[in-house]
Amino acid sequence: MWFFAILVVLAMGGIAVVAAGRGSPMAPAYDDRPDATVPADRELMAGDLRHVRFSLAFRGYRMSEVDSLLDRLAHEMEVRETSDPAGRVQDDHYDD
Repeated sequence: MWFFAILVVLAMGGIAVVAAGRGSPMAPAYDDRPDATVPADRELMAGDLRHVRFSLAFRGYRMSEVDSLLDRLAHEMEVRETSDPAGRVQDDHYDD
């Protein structure tokens, strides 16, 4: 019985030493989630926002809220893209 208790304490001590940074360290962590793909070399356009998809997370945002905001932003950008130089909107149609 004492032998196993000492063995457990030594094993926990070894784990603590490795976790504290001594011994051979763990491999560096890297982010394997895909990035939201938006063009970085030009301004965003409405179509870019319509095709953005975010990675899922356990405690992330509600997908319906993110999709609703992206739809609104895409619509506002479309309105800006189709307005004439004087600022008047040519097509103010919003289908949600």
